[in-house]
Amino acid sequence: MSFKVAVVTGANKGIGFAIVRGLCKRFDGTVYLTSRDEKRGKDAVAALENEGLHPKYHQLDITNPQSLKVFHDYIKEKYDHIDILVNNAAIAFKSKATEPVAVQAEETLRVNYFSVLSTCEILFPLLRNGARVVNVSSSAGHLSNIPSKQLRQKFQDPNLTIPELSELMHQYIAAAKQGTQSKEWGNSSYAVSKVGLTALTKIHQRMLNDRDIKVNAVHPGYVDTDMSSHMGPLSIDEGAQAPLFLALDAPDSVKGEYIWFDKRIVSWTEKNQ
Repeated sequence: MSFKVAVVTGANKGIGFAIVRGLCKRFDGTVYLTSRDEKRGKDAVAALENEGLHPKYHQLDITNPQSLKVFHDYIKEKYDHIDILVNNAAIAFKSKATEPVAVQAEETLRVNYFSVLSTCEILFPLLRNGARVVNVSSSAGHLSNIPSKQLRQKFQDPNLTIPELSELMHQYIAAAKQGTQSKEWGNSSYAVSKVGLTALTKIHQRMLNDRDIKVNAVHPGYVDTDMSSHMGPLSIDEGAQAPLFLALDAPDSVKGEYIWFDKRIVSWTEKNQ
């Protein structure tokens, strides 16, 4: 079957919702809007249908391996492949959050790093040769947000493996539990989670190079969403532009990169953005 299939995680609102909207308008294939909460997801699909667009819906909680397996089996049976995977689902604690740093560290990395990793492990076998993976990172995912030079060197090691990267993530959680994280890791669990995601992007690109699969990370800009407490100046459709560029328009030479909301490839390791 030659149907093309695109999947967007965490897509019932915000940037994910706008990415689905953009794909529905331009992608020559079936677009799946997925969300943890089924009612919110179906309401989002209904809203897009009111615009004359026709996404499909499937429940998907990236933090639940069983939910991922159910979705994998559904796509495998119905289409046998995925052409575009947008890893958008993520969380962020607000600046005024009262949860202890240790709790914020564990939960943020559980969702933004470890759950995205398991999403990739379960869904990557469905990627067709030539597929595109877009990881929605952040300006917080820039390596310069990690104060320790030694840690930065580990993250940018061209031979870094996934087990080694996951061990770094565990080390951060352990440091947060001991209250010793700020000197080496900084004070943002969100930043650490997105640095981890961007590093994962580069490892996955190395692993998938021989199948012409493009894996890129993107900072979508500071967008007016629940996650930004509606402080961002960009609309969700503006925030979707760079992810859509990577999903649909970027040259095949753009792979394993970290791109900015204005579609520029930026150095992940050098600070002068």
